[in-house]
Amino acid sequence: MNIHKNARLTPLRREEMALSVIEGRLSQADAARTYGVSAQIVARWVERYKAEGSKGMIDRSSRPARMPQATATSIAERIVALRRQRWTGSHIAMEVGVSPATVSRVLKRAGLSRLKDIEPAEPVRRYEREHPGEMIHIDIKKLGRFSQVGHRITGDPQKGKSRGAGWEFVHAASTTLRASPSRKSCPTRKKKAPSPSSRRRLPTTPASASRSPAS
Repeated sequence: MNIHKNARLTPLRREEMALSVIEGRLSQADAARTYGVSAQIVARWVERYKAEGSKGMIDRSSRPARMPQATATSIAERIVALRRQRWTGSHIAMEVGVSPATVSRVLKRAGLSRLKDIEPAEPVRRYEREHPGEMIHIDIKKLGRFSQVGHRITGDPQKGKSRGAGWEFVHAASTTLRASPSRKSCPTRKKKAPSPSSRRRLPTTPASASRSPAS
């Protein structure tokens, strides 16, 4: 919601002011002094709240109910039709007999101000091929030859030109591959941990054998 730039009150404050008068907590004069507006403004918001409630606290459109000088519908439709034939704004104005500003306003409302709006861009087309090499794209890059050191090294644009040196062409070919399906990995069996009884035990050396005889 766009609030008027000179508005002193927001919709919430307008409702608060109107309720303070309706409920008898403030008179219209006291409410005007409290909220910094005139008594006429207070009366306007009070009457609007009584008629519409909270929805009436929002700013209304300032557009007049009748516009005798508005562009006729038939003229606007003709302007749009000529625009779809890729006519420029000045040519449309001369053909229809209106000002270029009128044509600009009509085209802006119709969303046809720019020529690219008449024919929207085509969606991106994506495709896949069944076999590799079924479709090949070839791009050609044109590169200029040079017979002497260029201006990036010499610093002189006039001396760094290689006139008549010719051209080189680079051809790059690419093919469209089909997206390979994801391979399903074979489930691996979890190895069971060996039980304590099945583990191999090393023979223990008797304590008497490991000790050296006393001298």
